[in-house]
Amino acid sequence: MNNNVTLKSIKMKKNILALLLLLASSPIFAHYMWIETVPTGKLNKEHQIKVRFGEYTYGVLEKVDGDAFKGVSEFTVWIIAPNGQKKELTLTPGADFYAGTFVPSENGTYTVVLDNKNMKVLDYTEYDFGIFKPQYHAKARIVVGETIAPLATSNPEGIEIVDLTDKTYAKADEVVLQLLYKGKPLAKNELSVYQADMWSKKLTTDEEGKVSFKLPWNTQYTVEATYNEEVPGNFKGLDYGFVWHCATYCIPAPKN
Repeated sequence: MNNNVTLKSIKMKKNILALLLLLASSPIFAHYMWIETVPTGKLNKEHQIKVRFGEYTYGVLEKVDGDAFKGVSEFTVWIIAPNGQKKELTLTPGADFYAGTFVPSENGTYTVVLDNKNMKVLDYTEYDFGIFKPQYHAKARIVVGETIAPLATSNPEGIEIVDLTDKTYAKADEVVLQLLYKGKPLAKNELSVYQADMWSKKLTTDEEGKVSFKLPWNTQYTVEATYNEEVPGNFKGLDYGFVWHCATYCIPAPKN
């Protein structure tokens, strides 16, 4: 038996075990935040959005009063109207979500944005991941009327997913997304698409930070991308080696 192959196999098993322990030990790191809402709205009619935290593909929805959700609860949500005006939403807790409403006052594409840069520094040196500061940025799209435009950009200090799809979602249609880092395309970065029954698909952005994929089933999808910003810093008195950025985008169940 080749000793090099054996050592590589052992090292790989150790790395996989370390990753599993890492995910199991910290819901804050393993989970992500996302926004759910009906993708089309009506003029002058109240529209609801929900914020969730968990693992959508595994059916895990953390409770608002649980320690995991409490660890990411210092977030803000706002609406960017078609004319570019921003309005922060007031949210109220439910059992496993925060909810808020707004009333669209003009036709066009509304961008719903969640931002959370106020999370504690995490130390995972025992898992060979280092000491880092996590940040979440989530988005959703609401279309009022017939005019569909790309989502507004909203995260000049991190990563974000922008929907460039020029129509409402329908089964078997193609979705076009762009991943940005500090306002510029993030090329050759992995992006994951999740469905509720533990189905997932990994894609890689092109030179323009874009990916495209079809919606084969009439179900909700969540999209996630992460990026390590290798810049050390200090947050609330704790030093960290890098910033772990996580961006998500939720695509509601498409029409048949």
